[in-house]
Amino acid sequence: MRELRAFVDERDWAQFHSPENLAKSVSIEAAELLECFQWAPDAPSERVIEELADVLTYCLLLADKLGVDADQIVLEKLEQTRRKYPAERSRGRSTKYDQL
Repeated sequence: MRELRAFVDERDWAQFHSPENLAKSVSIEAAELLECFQWAPDAPSERVIEELADVLTYCLLLADKLGVDADQIVLEKLEQTRRKYPAERSRGRSTKYDQL
């Protein structure tokens, strides 16, 4: 995160990084990631990795802007999801939790 903050600071871009703008950027970059697979299931891995990095970068910037620890909120969400989708009922199934 330190490197990312330094990169933004060197360019004075924090002024543009409102939570709203960062959330929009996450969505835009996620669409670019999805575009890699628009016409074929086998997208060039280099491009996929670049777009994934963009998505993650904006997610990390948003978490930082909100003052939350990205690793911690992922672990907390994982625990919630673990309760909604117990392994013994959901293993190998894509069924929504309320249909298990």
